[in-house]
Amino acid sequence: MQPDTNTETIEPQSGRLEIPPQPSLLWPNILTIGVGAIVLAAGAGLQISWADIPQIPANVANYLQLMFASPNWEKLPRALTEMWRSISMAWLGAILCVVVSVPLGMLAARGVGPAWLRAILRGLFAIIRAVPEVIIAIILLTVTGLTPFTGALALGIAGIGTQGKWVYESIESAKEGASEAVRAAGGTTAEVTRWALWPAVAPSIMSFALYRFEINIRTSAVLGLVGAGGIGSMLSNYTNYREWDTVGMLLIVVIVTTMIVDAISGAIRRRIMEGTRIRELARSA
Repeated sequence: MQPDTNTETIEPQSGRLEIPPQPSLLWPNILTIGVGAIVLAAGAGLQISWADIPQIPANVANYLQLMFASPNWEKLPRALTEMWRSISMAWLGAILCVVVSVPLGMLAARGVGPAWLRAILRGLFAIIRAVPEVIIAIILLTVTGLTPFTGALALGIAGIGTQGKWVYESIESAKEGASEAVRAAGGTTAEVTRWALWPAVAPSIMSFALYRFEINIRTSAVLGLVGAGGIGSMLSNYTNYREWDTVGMLLIVVIVTTMIVDAISGAIRRRIMEGTRIRELARSA
């Protein structure tokens, strides 16, 4: 039996294995050198006294001992009153922030507001986020005076930028199923927003609003340093007079109150989000 002469023989290919070229490290090195130069220039511009740095731990320990070794509890009733004033400022500021930022944030979302309005609102939110609460309070002091209302107004205005951004990002990340169903039924943009988008993002927006309230509690103490009232004003006054035992008591009140408010607000936020997940599982089942 003769072998089949038509069978092709496959010979192994010979040749060297091509190694890809090594990526250039020129631009990463230039970027690293540039960042290092900026850090060194910033440190040189601050005129830091490097000889005093080793003494910082001992100074901090000394002041901590002055404040917390024997706190002065005689001013506790007034401290609690001022702390309640700071909480009121934070709460009013959070309400003002939500009332203004929710409708504006919804108009800034893609698919809700027109392109020109979205650009204006997002630019406005970015400008507000760039200005610290203290600067806003200082500007408002010339109009409203040294009152707690100034602090509440400053917290409300400062929170609009962040809360508005959270609102339109939540709307844009929402699932499209409900929106498409309302549009298919002939719904307008307002009806899609009311019956599809708002039910989907309302729990997230409420959670963000509570989180903003937590932030306002901490910020209200800082605003008191510029004369906006609350516990911050007491901290500023007693710090200027170097009454460290009273300052320590005030810091304890601020820390304990902030932790309690954070725990309560965190529990409410978890309940809201867990309820949202339960409803989603019920709909999917």
